[in-house]
Amino acid sequence: MSFFSAKYRLLPDSDYVHELARPWKLATFALGMAWLFYGAVMYGIADWDVGVSVVMGLLTYLCAPWTVYVLGSACLFRPRHWWVHACVALMVAVLVVDTSYLAYHGIAGNPVYRDANFRASLPLYFLAGALWLYRGSLRGFMHELRSATADRRRK
Repeated sequence: MSFFSAKYRLLPDSDYVHELARPWKLATFALGMAWLFYGAVMYGIADWDVGVSVVMGLLTYLCAPWTVYVLGSACLFRPRHWWVHACVALMVAVLVVDTSYLAYHGIAGNPVYRDANFRASLPLYFLAGALWLYRGSLRGFMHELRSATADRRRK
């Protein structure tokens, strides 16, 4: 099971957009958004509201798998200018996790807890990217996962 490719492209292509429309990815995105909405309403944290949940949740869904894919492929295969690709991917991650947070709260006039948000949101961003990284159906993913774990047990 290979998640990364030596022939990756820096910019997302139509296949990437098609992958985002897979039912299992949309379902997990909906579950994540439901959790964010619940937290925004129930936890009473001053800088966590429905608006920032929509902005950061949607941007994470659109960008996190690409970020993980580019970082993993660039660092694993190290093509020419791989470090530029890795820096671009990290800049996108910071744009989603930090800049969108600051922009939203600057417009909304909410209190800003930038360091706490960054410490919580950055790992969740990469976790979501790893979850949505697989290119294929849920059935295909489960089949490959079972095969990989069975092969590992035999060794």
